[in-house]
Amino acid sequence: MVLKGSSLRQTLAVVLVLSVFALVQAEDPYRFFNWNVTYGDIYPLGVRQQGILINGQFPGPDLYSVTNDNLIINVYNNLDEPFLLSWNGMQQRRNSYEDGVYGTTCPIPPGKNFTYILQAKDQIGTFYYFPSLAFHKAAGGFGGIRILSRPRIPVPFPDPAGDFTVLIGDWFKTDHKKLQAKLDRGHKLPFPDGILINGHGPNGAFFTVEQGKTYRFRISNVGLQNSLNFRIQGHKMKLVEVEGTHTVQTMYESLDVHVGQSYSVLVTMDQSAQDFYIVASTRFTDKILTTTATLHYSNSNKALSGPIPGGPTDQINWSLNQARSIRTNLTASGPRPNPQGSYHYGLINITRTIKLVSSADQVKGKQRYAVNSVSFIPADTPLKLADYFKIGGVFRVGSISDKPTGQNMYLDTSVMGADFRAFVEIVFENHESIVQSWHIDGYAFWVVGMDGGLWTPDSRKEYNLRDAVSRSTTQVYPRSWTAIYMALDNVGMWNVRTEFWARQYLGQQFYLRVYSPVNSPRDEYPIPKNALLCGRAQGKSTRPL
Repeated sequence: MVLKGSSLRQTLAVVLVLSVFALVQAEDPYRFFNWNVTYGDIYPLGVRQQGILINGQFPGPDLYSVTNDNLIINVYNNLDEPFLLSWNGMQQRRNSYEDGVYGTTCPIPPGKNFTYILQAKDQIGTFYYFPSLAFHKAAGGFGGIRILSRPRIPVPFPDPAGDFTVLIGDWFKTDHKKLQAKLDRGHKLPFPDGILINGHGPNGAFFTVEQGKTYRFRISNVGLQNSLNFRIQGHKMKLVEVEGTHTVQTMYESLDVHVGQSYSVLVTMDQSAQDFYIVASTRFTDKILTTTATLHYSNSNKALSGPIPGGPTDQINWSLNQARSIRTNLTASGPRPNPQGSYHYGLINITRTIKLVSSADQVKGKQRYAVNSVSFIPADTPLKLADYFKIGGVFRVGSISDKPTGQNMYLDTSVMGADFRAFVEIVFENHESIVQSWHIDGYAFWVVGMDGGLWTPDSRKEYNLRDAVSRSTTQVYPRSWTAIYMALDNVGMWNVRTEFWARQYLGQQFYLRVYSPVNSPRDEYPIPKNALLCGRAQGKSTRPL
C-alpha cells in the first residue's frame, strides 16, 4: 500500500518513535501490519453483496502474535464512511485508548489511516477482531487473532500438525446499511438468512488434513445474534483453550459457541480416508439454520456422504451442563510459566457486587434495549478522550446504577465508576426468553456460577471457587443468571456490552471507568502520540511526536 502526504508523515513518525523505543526496550519483538480496508463484491450465500474487505480478503487476514509482542497495525480506510476495528478479547493493558470502540477511539475518517499500537501483554489464546462502528459487522471486516505462547513456556499438549481459524456466524443477505436504517427507524431485525464458515455458505469452506495427525481448530462465533452448535462428522473434539485459558482437556462431540465466544479444540484424524462434514447450526431458534464445510483427508478417495450430523436444538439444560463442565487446567502454564491455578480467586474478598439486568422496550415509539433501565447513546466525543482532556458535559460517572432501579427505560451516555484494584462480583440477570451473551473489554473474568431463575445471595453456595474458566465473553441463559468474579487491575474506559449486535447498537451497553488517582504509567499509559482527535477534543494536543 502506498501512503501519501499526512498519512505517510504520521506513519513514519510512529515508526521513528517505535524504533527509538525498541532500542531502549529491546525485550519484546515488534510485528508490523498494513491493512487496506475497502468495499468489494462478495457472494457468501450465492447473491452479490457489498462486503468490507481487508487487503482484499473476506474474512480478513489472521492477526498472528506471540505473548508480549508489540503489534503495529496501520489501517487505511478506503470506505466512504468512518471506520474502526476493535480486538475482541485482547486486553489492551493500561491502554484503553487503542481499544477501537467509539467510547475510547476516534473513528478513522474516509481516505485516512490510523496506526494501532497494541501489545499482547501477558496473553495467549484465540480471539478475533471486528469493525465496531455503525453496523459494519454485518458486512465483514472481521478476522481471527491467535496469540501463541513464548517458546520457553510449556503448553499442555504437543504441537499440532496444523492450526486452523474457523470463523462461524449468522449472516444476512441484506446490505449492512439497510439493516442499520431499519434499526434507526426503531424496528427489529428479521431472522438471519444463513450461517457462514470462514465467509462461505454451505460446503464452501475446505480444510485439508493428513490421516493420523492431530490439528487445532480455533473456533470463534463472529455473528450478529445466534448461538451456534459446532461439530465434525465422525470426530470428537478435545477442548484445550477458551479465550486465553488452558482448560481441563475434555472430549466433546459438539460445542455450543455463543455470540462473541472463542474456543480451541484438538481433533485427531483417526477415521478412514474420506471427506467429512463440518457443521454449524443455530441453537434455541424455531427455525434451525445449518451450514457445512468439508474436512478433507489428503488421501481421501470418498466424497462427503451420509446425512449431515444433527446437533442439539432447543435444549437449555444440555447447554448449561456443558458450560459448567468447562474448567481451568490449574496445573498448566498460561502466558507465564507459573501454573494458572496459582491465582486463588476464590479466596479473595469481594469489595463490591454489581447486578446487571437487560431489558427491551419502546422509547418514543422506537425499539430500544437497556442495562439497569439505561439505554446507551453515544456522546459527541469519545469518553476516554473527554476524560483525559477533562472536557465537561460529555458524560457523568454514575449515570448508570450498579443495581437495577425498576425505572422505565431512558436514554443516557451511561458510565459506571469503579476503583482500580477492586475485586468485584458481577451478576448478569436475564429476565427474557432469549440467550444473552455479554462481553467486557479490557478484562478476563472467572465465570463462577450460572443457573435458572433469579440470583440471590444464597446462589453463592453454588459458585465454583476453585477452577472456574477465565474468559471475556459469557452466556446468560433465558430467565437465568450468570455470576462472574473480576479483578479490576486494568485502568481505563472499558466497554461492557451485549454481543447481540442489534441490541448493542440500540443501547444494551455501557462503559466501566476503572480509575486510579495516581497519574503514573505504572497504572495507565499516556495518550498515544498519534491519537486521532474528534468531537470536542479537536484542536487539543496529545504529546509531541
